[in-house]
Amino acid sequence: MSDDSAGEQQVTVFDYVGGLEFFERLVDEFYDRVEADKALLALYPDPNDLGPARRRFCLFLSQYWGGPQTYNDERGHPRLRMRHQPFVIDQAGRDRWVAAMTGALDVLAPEPMIRERFDVYFAMSADAMVNT
Repeated sequence: MSDDSAGEQQVTVFDYVGGLEFFERLVDEFYDRVEADKALLALYPDPNDLGPARRRFCLFLSQYWGGPQTYNDERGHPRLRMRHQPFVIDQAGRDRWVAAMTGALDVLAPEPMIRERFDVYFAMSADAMVNT
C-alpha cells in the first residue's frame, strides 16, 4: 500500500485484499462460526435468518477498509456502539466474538501486515462494544 505523497492513488486495504470477494468470504466464515456458537447466535434478533446481518456486516467492513460507501448510503453512519447497545455484551461475549473473527481470519490467511491491522481493529472494536 502506497501513500498519496507523489500523487499516486492510494491502495486501500479493500483493494489490497482483493475487494468485495475477500470481505464476503470473511463474513461467511465468521457467521458460520456464529451459527455454531449458541451464545453468540442468541444475540441476533432473528437467529434463523442471518442473511441480512451478513450483508450489513460485509458492507460495513468493505466500507471501513476503503471500499464502496454502500453501507452509509443504505444505513447512514455506522454508530456501532449505539446499534449494539440493545444487546447485552459482556467480556465473555466479546471474547467469543473475537474468537469467531480470529477463526475466520485464520481461514482466509491475509498476509501478516494486513492480518495485524485486522486483529488490532477487531479487538479494539469488540472492546468498545462491551456494555455490561
